Amino acid sequence: IEKTEVKGNYLNIFINKNIFVQETLKEIKKDYGSSNLGNSKKLLIEHTSINPNAAPHVGRARNAIIGDSLSRILKFQRYKVEVHYFVNDVGKQISMLVFAAGNKKPKFDELLNLYIKINKEVEQNPELENKVFDLLNKLEKGDKKVKQKFKDIVDICLKGQVKILSELGIKYNFFDYESKYLWNKETKEVLNNLEKTGKVFTDEYGRKVLDLKEFNLNVMVLTRKDNTSLYQLRDLAYTIEKLSKTPNNIVLLGEDHKLYFQQLKKALSLIRQKAPEVVHYSFILLKEGKMSTRQGNIVLLEDFMNESLEKASKELKERKNYSEKLAKAIGYGALKFQILKVSSEKNITFDWDQALSFEGETGPYVQYTHARIYSILKKSKLSNKINYNNFNREEFTLIKKLSEFPEIVKESALKYKPNLICNYILQLCQLFNNYYSKYEIKTSKERLFLASKIKQVISTSLSLLSIEAPESM
Repeated sequence: IEKTEVKGNYLNIFINKNIFVQETLKEIKKDYGSSNLGNSKKLLIEHTSINPNAAPHVGRARNAIIGDSLSRILKFQRYKVEVHYFVNDVGKQISMLVFAAGNKKPKFDELLNLYIKINKEVEQNPELENKVFDLLNKLEKGDKKVKQKFKDIVDICLKGQVKILSELGIKYNFFDYESKYLWNKETKEVLNNLEKTGKVFTDEYGRKVLDLKEFNLNVMVLTRKDNTSLYQLRDLAYTIEKLSKTPNNIVLLGEDHKLYFQQLKKALSLIRQKAPEVVHYSFILLKEGKMSTRQGNIVLLEDFMNESLEKASKELKERKNYSEKLAKAIGYGALKFQILKVSSEKNITFDWDQALSFEGETGPYVQYTHARIYSILKKSKLSNKINYNNFNREEFTLIKKLSEFPEIVKESALKYKPNLICNYILQLCQLFNNYYSKYEIKTSKERLFLASKIKQVISTSLSLLSIEAPESM
């Protein structure tokens, strides 16, 4: 602090700019931004968990993209992060695919059309649904042939989905299968504990139902009339198992699961169990409305990725700087940034021209700023002998913005909001590019030093968003 003064009812505090500048710039190294929130504690995050019944559509891929960025942000905060994927391998939707496939093993890219076709057939002929449920019944009774058919379909689909997501750098540590809870004792134990609360009753269909009406949460159906467990009961057992591994638990769910999660949370509290923290996300909309795999009005993530690659390739060829690696970095980066920059509870209407622009609030704009600074530094010689009094007002504004980075990363980790990092990095890039248009960077060792620190923060930010930081564009 340089000085203080009282003016009326206010106390004004003036910081020593020289010391502030020096301490901020010296602090910016590879791990700058981490507040060590996790302190090596274990944290489990479950994301994606889309039904293994077809190629993922871009609406549901928002779950995976947000989840992947959050896992990176939390790892950066020194949590020991485990990424889990809950595979719904025994639901009605999978049974419909097994029924539709018959004795054949379809290829991954055939599954979507097969799934749409069987849904239409069941709509037109509701009696077919009995055959679908018959397969589920045989599965739950342990029929070996049926179990193998389910496994084959799920494996084909899961491998295909994971391959597409891995192209975007999204990886998982564990795949947890719902079928595990068909044949173990954990679901029975959960049901017994819920029955002890006096809130479980048998409805007119013979199903066991948890009455949550007094909490304005309607009812939660737990079993079929033959006492076989439903997804809700299996999910309760799975959630309890996750929480037994670590109390630090996060799950990502679509906004259409809000009521369901409230029911899950209340059911857990009734048996004195905690619930995980939840991040709800809204959808990426078509002009016609929400996407649905069942109806077939979807945009596949794979097609979206190909489109991004094609458009990025065209732009790079026009700039005579094409490589497939760079096209993927820019195209996939544009896709992720366009999704991550919007707060998870808000809908996204995707605009390709906007997303791939090298100007404005886009991933390529941030990547281009990084590449611009890299190019300047590559042609210059950095010096550590800096006069910290030589920074002007605009440079001080940039340094002040750099000093905010740890707080932004901390807030994004605590609130589970990668969009805060997107907003911050756009502001930093805007400040730098305005500065770059006015000053010759390479003629001053102080400016080069400052530029190197800005590049480091941009690079770290992009890494937390799972976006590459290219050296040229």
